[in-house]
Amino acid sequence: MADDLRVGIFGYGIGGRVFHAPLVASTPGLVPTAIVTANPERAGQARAEYPGTEIVPDADALFAQAGDLDLVVVSTPNRTHVPLALRAIELGLPVVVDKPFAPTADEAEQVVAAAKAKGVGLTVFQNRRWDSDFLTVRKVIESGRLGDVFRFESRYDRWVPKIKDNWREFGDPAEAGGLLYDLGAHIVDQALQLFGPVTQVYAEVDRRRAGVQVDDDVFVALHHANGVRSHLWASALAATRNPRFRVLGDRAAFTKYGLDVQEPQIKDGLRPGDERWGVEPEADAGTLGVDDGTDHTETVPTEVGRYEDFYAQVRDALRGEAAFPVDPAGSVAALRVIEAAHRSGAEGRVITLD
Repeated sequence: MADDLRVGIFGYGIGGRVFHAPLVASTPGLVPTAIVTANPERAGQARAEYPGTEIVPDADALFAQAGDLDLVVVSTPNRTHVPLALRAIELGLPVVVDKPFAPTADEAEQVVAAAKAKGVGLTVFQNRRWDSDFLTVRKVIESGRLGDVFRFESRYDRWVPKIKDNWREFGDPAEAGGLLYDLGAHIVDQALQLFGPVTQVYAEVDRRRAGVQVDDDVFVALHHANGVRSHLWASALAATRNPRFRVLGDRAAFTKYGLDVQEPQIKDGLRPGDERWGVEPEADAGTLGVDDGTDHTETVPTEVGRYEDFYAQVRDALRGEAAFPVDPAGSVAALRVIEAAHRSGAEGRVITLD
């Protein structure tokens, strides 16, 4: 359509191919106009999947057509997030930056300041705020049926026993690799969304696989200003199925197994609006109540995942009809926690945040 907003996407790896391009293309009012990839195989995939989209080899080629774009998405290796975002902002282009927002919180704040100074829209792709399981946990907590929540447990585990030849496994700190930056960017963000600012951070940050250069097994304990304690795990060596969430309150508890299905669904060709989109298996429904031997518990149906809400809200923000879906200040706060966790793991002590 003539009034479609034109989107340029940097990167066609997992982020660009599995998340951004499909979600942009399926959002009414947005159209992927250009995709940047220097990889010939990925370029071929992009042309096949988006035949009306221009495929360009580098950032310069995309920035050369900045005047023909309404939004750019940065879905490239972590070390490139800041320079690409700053360059887009300088050209007056609104930006979606994939998580983690930046390698450091200070760099992230630099991007936020630049966007504010130029009056350019900026948001961060914290897509797992729209996971089915997280939406369910939020709904249960807000219902008040748990009473006063005092502990939140979150696990994001994988079984990846062999090291991959991927920048996420590279040891250079500039790459912002490892699980704390990768999966930690999600589980820390979710904890902050539910329970607010953190005053203390304790972490165990380990490298368990032979020859690994980055953290691949981590535990983070957060003490929130409101008194709630969050216990967060992420591992590349979790060979069993563990609870995704467990939330303890003084009246009841909620336990939930299973991961959100939207990522595998996109890989299988499903898109928002398709039958069963965002719908988890009924067997993964959570349990709410008290099991003290008499089993006063009930099954809680899982909410439907809604990744499409992110780009729908981006579209509305670009039209001046809504705020951008993720305030980048929240992602800066999560990076402060991740940095404190790295420091805690290295020094073996609790880190206090201002």
